[in-house]
Order: sequence, then C-alpha cells, then structure tokens
Amino acid sequence: MNPTTRQPLEWKFSQVFGERSSDDEIQDADRISTVEFDKSGDYVAVGDRGGRIVIFETKDGKNTADQHYSRNQLEQLDYVSLNHPEYRYKTEFQSHEPEFDYLKSLEIEEKINKLKWCTSLSGSLFILSTNDKTIKLWKVKDRKVKKAREIDSPHQLLSSENTLLSERSFMNEQGIPSFANGNHVESGANSIFPSQEPRSKIANYEDTAYARCRRVYAHAHDFNINSLSNNSDGETFISADDLRINLWNLEVSNQSFNIIDMKPSNMEELTEVITSAEFHPIHCNLLAYSSSRGFIRLVDMRQSALCDYSARIFQDEECHGSRSFLTEIVASITDIKFPVDGRHILSRDYMNLKLWDMHMDSSPVATFKIHEQLRPKLCDLYNNDSIFDKFECCLSGDGLHFATGSYSNLLRIFFHGGGSDEGATIEASKDPNRLAASFLSLISSGLITEKHSLGKQ
Repeated sequence: MNPTTRQPLEWKFSQVFGERSSDDEIQDADRISTVEFDKSGDYVAVGDRGGRIVIFETKDGKNTADQHYSRNQLEQLDYVSLNHPEYRYKTEFQSHEPEFDYLKSLEIEEKINKLKWCTSLSGSLFILSTNDKTIKLWKVKDRKVKKAREIDSPHQLLSSENTLLSERSFMNEQGIPSFANGNHVESGANSIFPSQEPRSKIANYEDTAYARCRRVYAHAHDFNINSLSNNSDGETFISADDLRINLWNLEVSNQSFNIIDMKPSNMEELTEVITSAEFHPIHCNLLAYSSSRGFIRLVDMRQSALCDYSARIFQDEECHGSRSFLTEIVASITDIKFPVDGRHILSRDYMNLKLWDMHMDSSPVATFKIHEQLRPKLCDLYNNDSIFDKFECCLSGDGLHFATGSYSNLLRIFFHGGGSDEGATIEASKDPNRLAASFLSLISSGLITEKHSLGKQ
C-alpha cells in the first residue's frame, strides 16, 4: 500500500450508538446529547439523554508529549498518521439519574448537557458532567482485574470416558458378560476414577476502566446550566445558567462564588440572558460570555470579585444599526469558542458564524454566512419556533478550520485565510460529497419538514 494514499473518509450522521436500520425505533434516552474530545485527542466522551457517559480511546495508543521515538518509529508513526483515527470502547457509566425538585414541583431530567475534560493526574482521567442542575466530577482509572475460569481436569475426562464404556447397555451391546459376583465394570470404574473431580482454575488479569464520582456540585443554579468551562490553572472551573456565572474550585463542592449576576431586581426589566461562557485557554484571569442581545463580554476577574462590569464588549456595529424584532432574535449568540492560541473568539448565531480578533471589538474579522437563504422567511421561522433553534460551533486544533451545523444533517466547514468565505457543505450520510441543494431549495421556500441538525442542542 502506498503510504501517501489515504483511505476515503466516510461521513455518517448518527444520534445513537450502534448500527440501526430505518425501521428500528430509537428510544429518546439513547440519543446522543453532547460529545467532547480531550486536548490530546486520545479520548472522546459521549453523553446521552439517558444520563450515561461512554468513553472511547484511540486504538494506536496515547499521543503523550514526553515520549521519545527512534527514527524508524517516527517513520512508522508518519505512516500510521495517514490513516484516519479509530477509537475503541473504553468504559461507560451512569452519570445522572432523573430527579424531582419538590420545592418547585419540577422534574429534572437526566440528560447530559455538557462534558469537560480536566487535567489528568497520575494516569487517571477526570471529567466534569452536568445536567440541568447538578455538576459531577468523575475519575476514570485503569486497573487490572483478576478473573478466574474453570477447566476440566484430565482425570475427570478419563473418568467420564471409562464410565461410558462400563455402562450395562453398552457392554450388553458388545456381548461382554458381567462378573460372576454380580458386580459390573461400572462399579469398578467408579471406584478407580471418581466421577466428581475438583475442577481446575486458571487466573488471568484483564485491564478494565473503573469510574468513580469524586465530587458533586449541586444547589447553585436556579436556572438550567448551559455552560461548563475549565480554567487553565487546572484548579477552578465555571458554570453558567441564563442569569448567573459561578466560579468553583474542583476540590470544594459545597461552596461556589457568584462572579457574574445579570438578574434584575424586577424580572420584568430583564433584557438579555447568558447563552454561553468560556475561560481563556491561556490567561486564567480572563473569561468571555455571550448574551441573547448579540454581545460578547470579556471580563478580567482580577478587577473585582463581582465581574458585572465587563472589560470589553464585542459587538458587530453593522448588525446593531437598524434592528427589528426578528433581527434581534437571530442576532442572539448561541455559542462561543476560543482557539488554543487565545487570539480569536469564534461565535455562532442563527444566521452567521463570526470570527473575532481579541484586539478589535467593533466588528468581526470574518463572517461566514450559514442561513442567509432563510432571511426572507424569518416570519415563517418565527411562527413555527424554528428561529429559536440553537447551534454550536467548534475549531480544529490549528485554529484555522471551523465547523458548525445546520438543518437536515448538513455540516458547514470553513477555512480562515483561504481567500473564500463560502466554505464546504457536507451532508453527513453514506455519500459525503452529496450537497443538499434540494434541501436548500425546500427550506428557502418555507417547506421545513424536520428539524434534525448537527451541532444543535
């Protein structure tokens, strides 16, 4: 096989695990709700609506930075890297169970909303998971489990064979008489070879992963949690709901600090809510959060204990010129992400994917249009509530490629600096090169029949 050739990558959209036919009924609890890769790419965690977490690891081993290879090994790694990564099952566990808030008469479903990998220590994996109200810290550790299996001893096999040969019916068929004293060979065989020999046991050790809940962070949010983000200091993380952002220490589960509070004294005066929050990947004192008004606020936690007054506000001045009721709705930012270098911020609203420079808050440096063909149909989208659909975004490891979801299994991929803002449109199916032109024409005419999406919650 030529090392320079790649196997074709097959895109396939699935909201559940396993191969299923079109006739199989999919249970709501089996639907995938969130996916999260760790920084190394060695592990991926998947949460579903049933409160379960499944962890996969790469087949080719870990990509640790402190490993040293010979030249031949490096050449082999270059050859292996041409193949697409494959992940194998590692472990799964039940993270959350359905609960009931008796004070508010509210059911709390077990669906996993967010997953975040923490810094690994002593070979163990740590991951944060949350549903609408409760955050949990899980430790996943490999351990060897002793398993014993029983085998038949050689004496027992010989005893069974002699017993069969000494049976009366078998001997009569062979014409062999019994002994004169009336005893048969069967009794002699039983006396020489006991039928019940002790079974031999062989012990072997198997590697298995064990998950244990280390901390439970509860009773800190009145509204549903929409964001989790780990700090670069490896000690703290934030959780955000519609109106508040809390700062936690990983080792302290019974206390958190409310660092941002947007709840007005009179809820009738509420003008915006928090939609997403993210720590800066390098500077542990900086965090950004987005709002339903289309603003991104960058705050410095060193300025004050309560960071309601943001250090900088990022807003698209062109979009905030002449505004209407519908344009304000589609301007709501549903997700933000930092690349690994921390120089830019990627944001997603209903219509566009925008890239912001940290040193320029007046307008984004790049705007990638996602649903521009739907602009004439905003009234129809409002009437069927599709205008409130939320989409997420993500970045590649180099920070140059961006991806976000759309309707009907469509995936939009863009490249910053490529000279074109059109990007690539891929339908996640058996035919990865099939563009959904028919879907775009249908959705432009207002004939939206289903609301499946990639990157949509």
